[in-house]
Amino acid sequence: MYDDTITAIATPVGEGGIGVVRLSGPESAEVASRMFRRGVRLRPVDVETLESHRLYYGHIVDPSDGRIIDEVMLTRMAAPRTYTREDIVEISCHGGPVPLREVLRLTIESGAREAEPGEFTLRAFLNGRIDLSQAEAVMAVVSSRTSESLEMAVNELRGKLTGRLQPAREALLEALAYLDAAADFPEDEIPSVDVPDVLKRSETYLREVLASSRMGLLYREGVQIAIVGRPNVGKSSLMNTLLRSDRAIVTEIAGTTRDVITETINLRGIPATLQDTAGIAETEDVVERIGIDRSRQALESAGVAIFVLDGSQPLAQEDRQVGQLLAQRFGSAGDRRLVIAVNKRDLPDRFDHAELLDQFDETPIIELSTVAGTGIDQLEDSVYECLVAQAGEAREPAMVTLRQQQALSRALEHVHAARAALAEGVPQDLVAVDVRSAMLAVGEITGEQVSESILTEIFSRFCIGK
Repeated sequence: MYDDTITAIATPVGEGGIGVVRLSGPESAEVASRMFRRGVRLRPVDVETLESHRLYYGHIVDPSDGRIIDEVMLTRMAAPRTYTREDIVEISCHGGPVPLREVLRLTIESGAREAEPGEFTLRAFLNGRIDLSQAEAVMAVVSSRTSESLEMAVNELRGKLTGRLQPAREALLEALAYLDAAADFPEDEIPSVDVPDVLKRSETYLREVLASSRMGLLYREGVQIAIVGRPNVGKSSLMNTLLRSDRAIVTEIAGTTRDVITETINLRGIPATLQDTAGIAETEDVVERIGIDRSRQALESAGVAIFVLDGSQPLAQEDRQVGQLLAQRFGSAGDRRLVIAVNKRDLPDRFDHAELLDQFDETPIIELSTVAGTGIDQLEDSVYECLVAQAGEAREPAMVTLRQQQALSRALEHVHAARAALAEGVPQDLVAVDVRSAMLAVGEITGEQVSESILTEIFSRFCIGK
């Protein structure tokens, strides 16, 4: 299936200055030759003879009737110095949907097959140019939402995750080689290996990568932050201040926000989706009740909640009701998913939050004013620290997918099981089963051990031209 020539539009749909149609496979140059012309007289060109990795000006012509489709720049890239390690031709035409579709049509009519989602990157993996973790990093680069997440994704694209897994893999391989040799040749003298120590080292390496992956997943997937509180405490003003723009409507009328409004900010490099929720209170208004129900739903899915209170007013009964709702979700001791924001500190102080301190032990309380702009940096710092605390200790984030994180967890479980079995005196050939399973789990990340169904699942999420 992967020895034919494929084609696809490699740039986003829409209007732009330039659009690219990409060909990859053994007949890329031959397909392009059927439609590429140069010079005033539109002379046919044997693309195979063009110098590799250079741009050539010309026109794309419909070979069936000689009609000029577009003025283009063509690049031939000879294997193996290409993205897929196959011969590649890229045609840069004008970036409108019609010329791109027409050029794509001609490449298909000239002998290429339209690529499946992610098939160019899949071929790069199958041809050994990149491993599976690097292939997945390609999508992370494309979908990066902050400069920090982009930097991490580029590091993974260069093989950083595979490098960090290498010590764990080597330790597992050392343990497995000894266990298999001891089982197969019990009467021979085999160099001794301290298997418990080797497994302990592999477990340490894997734990470090897993801890890094939790933080990296935040940078990759982002987090939802719900801004909650009773009506008219300044939730929408806080959202606008965090966004540095007037996104939510702000008035003196209580209950202005009747639905959940969402916008994304860059929170210390983490893509954070702010959810400005309707004020939670008892109401007979049908529309307000729907908005409040949606606020409760947003709270359930939030990674962190900001409980907004009015610092210029005494604690109200509605504040207590919201506090009870939050206590049900975030009330456990040491839970780092809630930050209390006491707003309107530019006005005379009539607020006593001592009652809340008993309800939310160790919860950060930030005093701020959205009007004066004070306390905002401290609030962002506190929310970020909550996210870091949830992710756990890590020397540096590792940009991973959920699939990779699950494979790391399985590898750790098998190593732990192998160590426990050794301590209980289980025969070494049975211990080797868990060590081998740990190796397979690590191999699922790098692509050394991966099923066709996993490859299909991974690359189906890619765009057609990647």
